[in-house]
Amino acid sequence: MNIIFSEETMPSETIINRLIEAAELCVLAENLDQDRVEISVSFIGEEEMHDLNKLFRNVDHVTDVLSFPQYENMEEVPDEGIICLGDVVICSQQALIQADELGHSPEREILYLFVHSMFHLMGYDHMDNEEKTDMREKEEAIMTKLGAER
Repeated sequence: MNIIFSEETMPSETIINRLIEAAELCVLAENLDQDRVEISVSFIGEEEMHDLNKLFRNVDHVTDVLSFPQYENMEEVPDEGIICLGDVVICSQQALIQADELGHSPEREILYLFVHSMFHLMGYDHMDNEEKTDMREKEEAIMTKLGAER
């Protein structure tokens, strides 16, 4: 697995290691060859996240995480070569705020946002109740394996 972290705002080595572990578990859960998978991860500030959210989702406020999948669905994934799943963008400040509001650690919040985004990259969504239930079950299974359940 190749995870490309933005050099500008790298999180701690502890968080990076946890994100790598989470990515491997997510990819394994979807039966993808982790040796072929590549994603990029960026941590940005509130202003930049607000701008991205407005530009790509037409939502005029900051959000916690954005996912930019390479594929519309997993049937498009090539049988050979690198599988570039897409990009994950996390707003560090929003993650800290949410961690405080939810009463858990910032590391747990960042880990959850990343897992959530990984499933978006692999074709999951939460637009209706059935999709949301399926996605949440997958997220919680990974968070449990990471020892970071609610």
